[in-house]
Amino acid sequence: MALSDEAIFDALKKILVESFETPEDQITPEANLYEDLDLDSIDAVDLAVKLQTLTGKRIKADEFKTVRTVADVVRAVQALLAR
Repeated sequence: MALSDEAIFDALKKILVESFETPEDQITPEANLYEDLDLDSIDAVDLAVKLQTLTGKRIKADEFKTVRTVADVVRAVQALLAR
């Protein structure tokens, strides 16, 4: 299943707004998940689970450790889908 970066970003934005009550106007590719969007480590695990549901592929925790920004998440999902 190939998704464009824009489609992944849109899906991620929807997850952040609906599941974490993140204000939509704060979600930009450069936004830091922890500093700008106020996610914590438990939220990050929850986000990984939701992305796993979206992609149908298992996300390993160590692959998600380097993710800091919304753009990092998009790249991580693209890498996952490319496998």
